[in-house]
Amino acid sequence: MARLFVSDLHLDAETPQASAQFIDFLQRHAARTEALYILGDLFEAWIGDDDPDADKARVCGALRALTQSGVPCFVQHGNRDFLLGARFCERTGCRLLPDPVLLDLGGERVLLTHGDALCVDDRAYQELRSIVRTEDWQRRFLALPVAVRAQLAGAARAGSRAHTARTVPYVMDVNAAAVRAAHRATRARRIIHGHTHRPGMHELLVDGAPAYRIVLGAWYEQGSYLYWEGGRYELRVLERG
Repeated sequence: MARLFVSDLHLDAETPQASAQFIDFLQRHAARTEALYILGDLFEAWIGDDDPDADKARVCGALRALTQSGVPCFVQHGNRDFLLGARFCERTGCRLLPDPVLLDLGGERVLLTHGDALCVDDRAYQELRSIVRTEDWQRRFLALPVAVRAQLAGAARAGSRAHTARTVPYVMDVNAAAVRAAHRATRARRIIHGHTHRPGMHELLVDGAPAYRIVLGAWYEQGSYLYWEGGRYELRVLERG
């Protein structure tokens, strides 16, 4: 039976068409599969599990309908929604996965990761990541009022756009040595990740043996997903609504 993988949906109130397409994807595609894996950045921003946003609530309700139908949904943190927590899981029936994590797919050892940790050339981002992923920073942030957290998240998104605009493109991509190191450390011959918004399938050599890296696409303009069944991997694009 098939398994599906998505990443970088970046859903929020400003992109209602993407949210509608994702809900349709859950109902028409994911509902007929063995499992769905969301490899980070399901939401453009997640300021805590007490976020009252109505658009996010609709997405959470659709995820709940999927998991209640018997299809498990596994979610990794992304760089935009790393504050997804236990209450999100209770609300949706999804299960949070560590990043990275190894998955057995038809007997093949596959590494799943959001992908941002592989972009080691972006030193400014890596420094920020090391700060906001600490328990102390997250505890202090989540203690702030919801309105204040929303304002800070908006400022962070603006800062991220400015950083992206002034950064050399290759710096925003994965580092080849980091990818090879991940293959060696985990003994996985295949890595599936998102984050870079550069969908594709790449073949490389690691210690003289073939290895593979599959990059998932972003949903800013059009939804897409990775389809796996019986050892076959296929990147698919959803029809526009």
